[in-house]
Amino acid sequence: MINPEAKLISDINNPEMVPLRDGFGSGVFEAGEKDERVVVLCADLKESTRCDKFADKFSDRFLEMGVAEQNMALVASGLANYGKIPFIASYATFSPGRNNEQIRTNIALNNVSVKIAGHHAGVSVGPDGATHQALEDIALMRVLPNMVVIVPCDVIEARKATVAAASNGKPTYIRYGREKSPVITTENSPFEIGEALILREGKDVSIIGCGILLHNALLAAEELSKEGIECEVINCHTIKPIDEKTIIKSAKKTGCVVSVEEHQIAGGLGSAVAETLSRNYPVPQEYVGMQDRFGESGKAEELIEYFEMGKESIKNAARKAISRK
Repeated sequence: MINPEAKLISDINNPEMVPLRDGFGSGVFEAGEKDERVVVLCADLKESTRCDKFADKFSDRFLEMGVAEQNMALVASGLANYGKIPFIASYATFSPGRNNEQIRTNIALNNVSVKIAGHHAGVSVGPDGATHQALEDIALMRVLPNMVVIVPCDVIEARKATVAAASNGKPTYIRYGREKSPVITTENSPFEIGEALILREGKDVSIIGCGILLHNALLAAEELSKEGIECEVINCHTIKPIDEKTIIKSAKKTGCVVSVEEHQIAGGLGSAVAETLSRNYPVPQEYVGMQDRFGESGKAEELIEYFEMGKESIKNAARKAISRK
């Protein structure tokens, strides 16, 4: 059953559809209103990354850097060293893709409070195709010491994550999607960096997900319940530091795990979950995500199904995990 403490929407089958990037726009604006140290740097994508509202209101705190992501990261690290709280915004294939070395050496190594907003992540970017579909960004950021990594599940959580990151004092990567996606949480849903949230309680299999695919996970769990399979669905929005306590407790309860992410299965959430359980409580695990492939052009919903990240794929993975117990 749905965990009442998660305070999700009342009808999971009919959610509102809003892009996560809108959550960045409203979140960074809110952070800017609360703290004048917040500054935004953008790589020639002001409207696309939803920096425009911040730029209009706080023009003296907005820097248009042009298509120069490496320089943007360097400037942000310098601003952070002088007490500012910089957010750098671009497509995730370019930031943290193109500027990975600058993020590593100037931001993570120096442990400065720069926030990296990686937009248009996952295959749900759609028609832009493989060149613009970031599917390895979580892995790139997760391996960096000092870096916090957050993957919000919807626009509301994206706003909360953005506001929270502004005051956490750490280098932080937040992942945002472009297309409209299901809004499953509410303003009353709990959100704390580093604390996973149980969305649905179950005893047979733990489905641990992040990002927009959590809606598919909830739909899959609802249908599996009709077969007598009760799934525990966990929103693991913070990939690093991962909530080991919640993951281990759930694995002990259900005895098997399915990880669900719109990312390569290597290096992302699934790997983080496997690392946690292999050290503490090994159980069978199945992976739903990109299977060592690049993306393709197409409609977002078609690509999710094509690359086997839809509801039926999650159901199949859950059944397989249970069969291995």
